Amino acid sequence: MSPTISLKDNSRQRRPGTFNHSLDMKSGLLPPGTWDDSHLDLVGGEGDKEALLWDTGIGDFSKPPRSCRAELSSILLLLFLYVLQGIPLGLAGSIPLILQSKNISYTDQAFFSLVFWPFSLKLLWAPLVDAVYFRNFGRRKSWLVPTQYILGIFMIYLSTQVDRLLGNTDGRSPDVVALTVTFFLFEFLAATQDIAVDGWALTMLSRENVGYASTCNSVGQTAGYFLGNVLFLALESADFCNKYLRFQPQPRGIVTLSDFLFFWGTVFLITTTLVAILKKENKEVSVGKEDTQGITDTYKLLFAIIKMPAVLTFCLLILTAKIGFSAADAVTGLKLVEEGVPKEHLALLAVPMVPLQILLPLIISKYTSGPQPLNVFYKAMPYR
Repeated sequence: MSPTISLKDNSRQRRPGTFNHSLDMKSGLLPPGTWDDSHLDLVGGEGDKEALLWDTGIGDFSKPPRSCRAELSSILLLLFLYVLQGIPLGLAGSIPLILQSKNISYTDQAFFSLVFWPFSLKLLWAPLVDAVYFRNFGRRKSWLVPTQYILGIFMIYLSTQVDRLLGNTDGRSPDVVALTVTFFLFEFLAATQDIAVDGWALTMLSRENVGYASTCNSVGQTAGYFLGNVLFLALESADFCNKYLRFQPQPRGIVTLSDFLFFWGTVFLITTTLVAILKKENKEVSVGKEDTQGITDTYKLLFAIIKMPAVLTFCLLILTAKIGFSAADAVTGLKLVEEGVPKEHLALLAVPMVPLQILLPLIISKYTSGPQPLNVFYKAMPYR
C-alpha cells in the first residue's frame, strides 16, 4: 500500500505527500518516480483497489445533485455526437456487402476487415489525446473540432472518388487495397473523435448523471450505425426503392454512396461549427482540477493501470467473450449474399433489433450507472 493512499473501513482516506517508492505491480500502484498524487483518487466498489483515476472535481459534494432534466441539453448533445460517430461505422460495415455483390474473394474481405482495427486499438493514442490540448480552446474541443472537420472534408472528398474505387464507373473490379486504406483512415478519425467525446462526457455531465454517458454511447452509435448501414443499403437499392418507395421503376436507388457521403460530410461540418461556437467546456473542471502530466507520464500511468490484475482479467474476458460466435457473425451475411440474397434484405433483417438496441440501454441504465456497472454484462453474456 502506498504511504500516500490508504483505505479504512471500506472508505477512502488519503494523506498528502508525494510518492517516491517502487511500484508493486500486484498492488496496482504507480511506477517509480516522483509523483504528486494530490490529484489522484483510488476508486472502486466498496473501497477496493480497482483503478487510479484523475480527480476531476465532479465529486464535489458541497454542490447539490443535478437531475437528469437539468442536464438534458448536454445529454442530447452527447447523443447526437455519438450518432455522428456511428455513421462511419455503418458505412464501413456496408462496404463488405457491396464488395461481396461484386464477387470479390474472401481473402479480399479479410483484408478489408482491417478497417475496424482503429476502434480496437484506440487505447494506444488515447493518452496523446488526453495530454495534448489548447487550454484556451478547451481540452476536448481541441481534438473534437479538428477531427470532425477533417472527417467532414474527408467524406466530401471521398464522395467524388468512391465510385471509381468500387469500379462503378469503368466496369473494373473494386480496388480493395485503396478502399481498405481509405476506410482505415476514415475509421481512425472516427475512433479519435470517440476518444474526445468519451472524455468530454465525463466532465460535461455531473457525477450523478455521468452513467448516462454510456447510454448515450450505446443508443447514439446504434442509431448512427442504422443510418449508415441499414438505411443506406435500403435507399441505395433500386429493387427496394422500386418496390416500396416509387410508383415508377428507376434503374438506380434513391441515393448513391457518393450522395450519402456528401450529405453526411456537410452535416459534420455544420455540426462541428455549431459546437465550436456555442458549446463551452466546464472551465472550473477542465482548467482547475483536470490538468494532466506530460505525454510520457500519461503513458506510464496507462501501462500501470493495464498491468493491474483486475484490468488484465477484464481484458482477457473481453478478448475471449465473443470468440464462440465471431466466425458466424462475420461470414454468415457474406455467404448469403454469395448465394444470391440481396444485400438490402440482409440489412433489413436488423431492423427489428434496432428498437431493442436503442431502448434496452435506456432500461438498464439505472443498473449500469451504479457502483457495479459490469454485473449486467457478467450475467447476460453466458446466455448468449
